[in-house]
Amino acid sequence: MTIAPTDRTVSAEDTVEGAGPAESRRRMHHPVAFYLVCLILVVVIPAFLFSIVVLKRTTEAQERIFESLLRTSTSAVNRAVEREITGMFSTLNFLSTSESLPKGDYATLHAQASKTLQGTDIYFLVIDQAMKQRLNTRVPYGMPLNVASEPVSARLALSRGERMVSDLFFGRTAQQWVFNVYMPVRLANGEPVLLTLTKNADALRRAVNPDVLSPGWNAAVLDSAGTVIASTDEKQKTGQPFFLRVVPSLRLGVSTMKGDGVDYQVVTEFSSLAGWRMIAWAKSSDVQAPAVSSFLWLTIGGAVFAALAAISAVGIARVLSRDVRLLAHDARRLGQGERVAPRPYAISELETVSRALAEAADARVKSENEVRFLMREVAHRSKNQLTVIQAMLNQSAASAENASDFAETFRKRVAGLARSTDLMIANATQGVNLMELAKNQLKPFTPADAERVRITGPAVLLDPQASQTLGMALHELSTNATKYGALANETGIVSLSWVASGEDLNLVWRESQAAIDKDAIAASRKGFGSVVLERMLGMALDAKLDFAVHDDGIEWRVRIPLARLRDEDVHQQQGVAQ
Repeated sequence: MTIAPTDRTVSAEDTVEGAGPAESRRRMHHPVAFYLVCLILVVVIPAFLFSIVVLKRTTEAQERIFESLLRTSTSAVNRAVEREITGMFSTLNFLSTSESLPKGDYATLHAQASKTLQGTDIYFLVIDQAMKQRLNTRVPYGMPLNVASEPVSARLALSRGERMVSDLFFGRTAQQWVFNVYMPVRLANGEPVLLTLTKNADALRRAVNPDVLSPGWNAAVLDSAGTVIASTDEKQKTGQPFFLRVVPSLRLGVSTMKGDGVDYQVVTEFSSLAGWRMIAWAKSSDVQAPAVSSFLWLTIGGAVFAALAAISAVGIARVLSRDVRLLAHDARRLGQGERVAPRPYAISELETVSRALAEAADARVKSENEVRFLMREVAHRSKNQLTVIQAMLNQSAASAENASDFAETFRKRVAGLARSTDLMIANATQGVNLMELAKNQLKPFTPADAERVRITGPAVLLDPQASQTLGMALHELSTNATKYGALANETGIVSLSWVASGEDLNLVWRESQAAIDKDAIAASRKGFGSVVLERMLGMALDAKLDFAVHDDGIEWRVRIPLARLRDEDVHQQQGVAQ
């Protein structure tokens, strides 16, 4: 066996290429719920990430504003401390103008200073070069006085001849933590002494006001050695080193430090007047707590919303899946030829598909009915034509004089039957027009002078069976007219006319100006044409026939019930076609 070559040989590469899209589609084969959940995640995740970015930027902006406020707070503390020290320097300037000081009248100076500082927590001292106190308003005048408790800053102030502020120290006379403000002056005899104001450290607590701080933050005033002077944190005691040991190296502004394994946010401010530092601090965890809380809530909220959306997607997918299964069930019923009624669905597009399936089912039923009708009609017509052809064969064989005459006669009769069949096929649903049928059957027999064949009558539609029978009858009448009648000479006329009268169709075939041959007419009455006219028209169409012989030709009068020309099958066929 030889195999014909194909236009294209399928290669392994083609198979692989063809398998690629199929494999991709197989991998993408998932339920509706999967795609809905993916859609929700595609929407939720970018929104969540965008929210995180916005939250981060908002937090950063808030931190900058917060830091600005904290720096403002530490600056406020710094200004309050410097106002206190500036006031003390102003008091020293005033006391330095006392007339008692150059004279060494310390009793009068003591009384004057005590009066000036009455009601305050500030005390006046005079310290000489040996660091001995000559006057101290903290005790009555005349009582024995101690050596200066903080000689380092005092000697430095004397040597430089500049105003200074001491670090924090424990006063032996005061028996508490204090700090001094020094102002060097010279007595009338040229001896340098230090006019000193001393103040209790606790008095600075008013300057470190916790109300100006944000929740979770504390503030403190530290001297140049990092000792706590005043603090809002009860754990940071006055006179104790600040718990962040690296305070002396702190940068000004905002920074991050670690103490005892804990991270702290620190804001520092430096006083150029006192040489001290104002510091505010808080745990980094406390500072970041709002942002962490916001992020946590955002994460929880996003997860909850995503879960709710996923649950909703699964619910929607179940509804869609149920509706799709119903559609698939209706589609299978449609494939089995059953009628499908439209259903209500949750999705309007699926209702559209359901209506389309119902319409397709109705169209299929109509098509199947039409096909069954056409099959019955084809079978019916085939049987009729076989019967007619068999009758034509028998009659042609009986009346033929020889084989050639038989062949010619049979051929013409089959041709006439074919012309009728062509008209039936062309007008299967509308019906065959009688005028068209008549012209079609008489056309092969019409002489050169077409006026010799006259056809008149109103429009009448025939069903397939009636058109076939009438077509055969007209063919036989035309054949007889050609052989024996009006069309056998050069002058004869054939007139075919019909008219509808009541419930009947009256058809008249009249031949005139013909040479009458009684024997030929008698012979034709026994031929196939007479069989067609008398038997088939009578039996198939319930026709009544009258035959008459005139001097110049024959005449056939046929009366056919109109109801037999348009049977019920044609009406049904037209209904199916519509």
